[in-house]
Amino acid sequence: MRVIVTGGCGFIGSHLVDTLIDQNHQVTVIDDCSAISNERFYFNKSALYLKYDIQDYSLIEPLFRNTDYVFHLAAESRIQTAVASPLYAVKTNMIGTANVLQAARLGGVKRVIYSSTSSVYGLNETAPIDEAVPIDCLNPYSASKYGGEVLCKMYSKMYNLDTLIFRYFNVYGERSPTAGQYAPVIGIFLKQNQNNMPLTIVGTGLQRRDYVYVRDVVQANILGMLYNKNLDGSVMNVGSGKNYSVLEIASTISNNIIHIQPRPGEAKTTLANIIKIQSTLGFNPSLDVQDWIKLNLS
Repeated sequence: MRVIVTGGCGFIGSHLVDTLIDQNHQVTVIDDCSAISNERFYFNKSALYLKYDIQDYSLIEPLFRNTDYVFHLAAESRIQTAVASPLYAVKTNMIGTANVLQAARLGGVKRVIYSSTSSVYGLNETAPIDEAVPIDCLNPYSASKYGGEVLCKMYSKMYNLDTLIFRYFNVYGERSPTAGQYAPVIGIFLKQNQNNMPLTIVGTGLQRRDYVYVRDVVQANILGMLYNKNLDGSVMNVGSGKNYSVLEIASTISNNIIHIQPRPGEAKTTLANIIKIQSTLGFNPSLDVQDWIKLNLS
């Protein structure tokens, strides 16, 4: 099949591109390689790469003609950088998403699979949290990503463009960004440990997170592409169904720990209810985060 992956040079996107190529699909990647937390970007020699900005509709629209599926991962994807630059977050995550949906609609795409975030649940401490709980956007990142969800649902209802929305919990794994203090915590911890530095824990470290392996996120996306019924803007959590405290994660890596100031606008507990994605798509998490950490320390 002919597919487009936006954001396909980054952490999750590059793993998805590799899997799609391994499955003999024709892959076009749209990525402007602007993510500041990425120390490097990743390329597969069998994919076509275009360094375009999804905010430029006239540039990206022709690429969607004769395309079967679109995986939309390109985003301003860090909470604190979005807090610092809210207008950029909105332009990228809402205008960019509207551009992708409109181009997909006109191009006759079968389904757009949109990568959203569990941060739309905000401070809702329900555990495990399911897709029906009230939205509580605490910052420009979650608000703009939720805006993209609303656009996906609208395009399904008004224009009959089939869409699927995934809300990722804390993704970890190979190629995780490590640049800057706002990169995902496991990647930062492993880099600090490798450099014989103390692990920097934000706040008390008692905050709990659902950590989901990047290859399991890829599995969810592939299952979402292959599902043979209309999904019409369905929302599904992508998590492991388990959570660990940041202190538990850190102690698996090192006892050399320091605490830094807590950050505003971040939840104390995340834990995904994954019944919907399991029952609908057959998703099954393959790897526990502590097992992965131990494998990568050996």
